[in-house]
Amino acid sequence: MTTALTISMLVIYIAVMMGIGLYTTKKTKSVNDFVLGGRNVGSWLTAFAYGTSYFSAVVFIGYAGQFGWSYGVSAAWIGVGNALIGSALAWMVLGKRTRIMSNHLNAKTMPEFFEKRFDSKGLKIASALIVFIFLIPYTASVYNGLSRLFNMAFNLDSEGSYKIFIIAMAIITAIYVILGGYAATAINDFVQGIVMLGGIIAVVVCTVNNQGGFTESIAKLGEIEADGGGFDKLFGPDPINLLGVIILTSLGTWGLPQMIHKFYAIKDEGSIKKGTIISTLFALVVAGGSYLLGGFDRLFCTLDSSDTSKSLIGVNSNGKPEFDAMIPAVLKAALPDLLIGLVVVLVLSASMSTLSSLVLTSSSTLTIDFIKPKMKKHDDKKEIIIMRVLIAVFLIISVIIAFNKNASISTLMSYSWGALAGAFLGPFMFGLFSKKITKASVWTSFVLGIGLTVGHMILFGFGWFPELAKTAASFPLNLASPINAGAITMILSIVVVPLVSLFTVKPDEKHLDSVFSCYDFKMIFNCF
Repeated sequence: MTTALTISMLVIYIAVMMGIGLYTTKKTKSVNDFVLGGRNVGSWLTAFAYGTSYFSAVVFIGYAGQFGWSYGVSAAWIGVGNALIGSALAWMVLGKRTRIMSNHLNAKTMPEFFEKRFDSKGLKIASALIVFIFLIPYTASVYNGLSRLFNMAFNLDSEGSYKIFIIAMAIITAIYVILGGYAATAINDFVQGIVMLGGIIAVVVCTVNNQGGFTESIAKLGEIEADGGGFDKLFGPDPINLLGVIILTSLGTWGLPQMIHKFYAIKDEGSIKKGTIISTLFALVVAGGSYLLGGFDRLFCTLDSSDTSKSLIGVNSNGKPEFDAMIPAVLKAALPDLLIGLVVVLVLSASMSTLSSLVLTSSSTLTIDFIKPKMKKHDDKKEIIIMRVLIAVFLIISVIIAFNKNASISTLMSYSWGALAGAFLGPFMFGLFSKKITKASVWTSFVLGIGLTVGHMILFGFGWFPELAKTAASFPLNLASPINAGAITMILSIVVVPLVSLFTVKPDEKHLDSVFSCYDFKMIFNCF
């Protein structure tokens, strides 16, 4: 009965998505329509697109499970940081200026922005490569989380079923993005966002009630002494490393092309203030609820085979608990059969919206920034066809990576966000505000962000140097953690860009005057 109900809900949900894709196909007649929805997307659709692109199975399954286990209920601070820093502050600082300058420069992608803002084709090519390469592991992590949830919902544990679900989700994503482009993703994101809001509230309430209510659940967490205890405390057992997670998952949105892209497409500057409020509330409910849910996973999961009252969680080949299996175990134990179907649709909604944003960003970047300059004649129809083909290629590569079940969701996402935001955050943010930022400082941020990320992967990501990893992990701030490494690259990007600009060749004044002519006097002193 439960399986039949879940399948029915999925069929209805997928049918709605496909219908939206077919509907928006008629409205997608140019590259501008396909990539930006004609720059005519309202505040509600943009805010929900931002939020649903932000949160996916990576957060709900991977991060909530791992950080709930590590930090207890204090993991909910991550959701608060996501709402205040990753949503509210990002919209307030970047939203209006991004909309104005990207429209003025006629930039459809972040690499195109770098080219026209800093007058450098080299920056465009380098950033396009970075986008395509480092969005792939993030996409793979989303598939990883989705497949684990589906295996839980349908009681399937075989390797074959894991791969089948990944392939199926890739095909569904490809169809509706290929059909309608950004317009399809924006409308679908709104529908998906409503499902996410209702679903996460229901799931958290049911989970807490399963343990006797909120107060009783907190008391039970306080009785757990494993790993030093403290899982019921306001700031948890490890506030320093908790801060690293907050920085990575909150500040990262400021430099991620698939997130910034939403500001390019919003209808007008007036929609940004309303979108800020909607996006912040959405993040507070969805992210706060997800991490709070994860904070109670020790009440449902155990690593001790003698504790038959809880779900036994396995250990990966690297010796770490199988964090990605924790939230599915919580849901299986805490939710009534009727809600299992809702949760599957909830996580599918969150993940499909993120996937559509990722594949659209990647394919448009390669087409506009790599292929279009080599075309002898501008042809919108041909460019859209190329983008659609590249969407399929991008998804195939991501699926192959996702087939590796030992690749932790949080690790894949951390390296992806660390590389992208570590390279782009400083150059993009300062590029919107200051005429003093130089090309050399942008190159420095690119090299530093990618260099530190790849270096960390080599030293700690593949398990090649176990003793070095053990030593790095012994510091108060765990230097072996890809999460902390990503947070450090983001902060360095913000510090390095203005610093290097002080000592390198200044930009051409005439070019700068042309770029910044889009800002009028009133707007400069009226940014929220």
